[in-house]
Amino acid sequence: MARTRLAGAARVARWADAALGPGRAGAAGDGKATLSAATAERAAAELGLSVAQVRAEWDTARLAGLVEVHGDNARPGWRLRAWDRDDSAVLRGWVALFDAWSLACPEPEGHEAAAVAEVVSAMPQVLSFLQLSAGPVPEDQLLDLLHQRVTELRTERCEVPYGPEPDSRAAAPYGVEPDPAFPASERGPALPTAAWGPASPAAAPGPAPSATATTSTAPAPAGEDGAVGGASLAPLLDWALRALASVGALTYGGGQATLTPLGSWAVWVKLEQICVAAQSPAGNIEQAAEDMLRGCAQLRPNAARAEYRAWLAARPVGSAVTELLGAARGEDALLRGLAFEALRVVGAPAEPDVRSVLDEPALRPYALLWLAEHDGIDPEDAHEVLTRDEATWLWVDTAAAVADHGEAPMLVRHLESAVQPTVPALLDEVRAVGHPRTVQVLVALAAAHPDPALAKAVRRAAFQVHTGGS
Repeated sequence: MARTRLAGAARVARWADAALGPGRAGAAGDGKATLSAATAERAAAELGLSVAQVRAEWDTARLAGLVEVHGDNARPGWRLRAWDRDDSAVLRGWVALFDAWSLACPEPEGHEAAAVAEVVSAMPQVLSFLQLSAGPVPEDQLLDLLHQRVTELRTERCEVPYGPEPDSRAAAPYGVEPDPAFPASERGPALPTAAWGPASPAAAPGPAPSATATTSTAPAPAGEDGAVGGASLAPLLDWALRALASVGALTYGGGQATLTPLGSWAVWVKLEQICVAAQSPAGNIEQAAEDMLRGCAQLRPNAARAEYRAWLAARPVGSAVTELLGAARGEDALLRGLAFEALRVVGAPAEPDVRSVLDEPALRPYALLWLAEHDGIDPEDAHEVLTRDEATWLWVDTAAAVADHGEAPMLVRHLESAVQPTVPALLDEVRAVGHPRTVQVLVALAAAHPDPALAKAVRRAAFQVHTGGS
């Protein structure tokens, strides 16, 4: 079903790969991944489609990750490359489209951006209800549920402060002071819902009403059309249901909505991800990537992977990968290695981002190993993709992690993992590779090694690197 739904988008994406690849111009007309008029007309003529159909399928291909646009060039995404051999890649593409449902149809005019964003945030509840109902649900019932959820969201905004509040009245939504008897430190964390990853077309909230507009945290009563605070939610619910129907998540008509089998599966998966995130073994799901990785440093591999899965389930994949790579760029070599272990849990969706860091010397060896394993090379043999210098750099980086977080015997044993056949050869290449932690690693190794002669040679090498000698 996912393959059928994305067949048109895949066809346009393949055309783009052939006609708009590297060295060919015309993919986008405005630098925003929008097809130029000439390119759309050319695609329509060659594919036997209308220009409107081409543009619609192009947008679907971008949202599903079947095509990636860089400036005026287009290239196939990893899901398109795996289209014929990997059903999971097709499913992931459809889930990406499902996550971006709010971009599939233009939002209705005449509604504030904040109201649209509230409906987008409330729709997971509506979809969960549809999934549990396992059948048609009247639109009026969904409208009532949407009103309830929007009311809850507005109430939560009034009660829960975000960030520092040097001036409580200025920071409080709608000019209402927080209850001093209920400090923020005593409020429990919200259930993570980022696994839904909705793409809001109105991410920036509108201006908050003034303090004179209302002085109560109680939401305005709803009218017959689901109006909250004087704004009707019925047109926004209609828009949301039509958008979800356009991506194949549900059927909508005759005053009722029903999840498709594909939509029901996707909602079930999302709910399962949230449950996994809520059961984070070590309680790191709300931490930033760097703190989460530090929390996993002392865990056994299986426990750490469970924690990575829980942390990833609580946030959109794209932002999670960006966070992990940001942590990998830091000074702590241990976090660098753990970040790429977490990226192994992410799998194929992380490939474009991992490939993009190949030009960064500190990340290149890790990225090459990740890509090799992703391409099916046995982890035991993946090191063969590294050059001698890259392998030496990685040896020093790993030694730095051991020196910072491990014990002396572990650092001595790390000598055995070097690609060089002798310690003198290792020292020569370590001095030449230019790792910023070379001196600290060699000093720590000299202090830890039980052989006085070898320790003396290592100390001499550390001194030479420190003074710039040879």
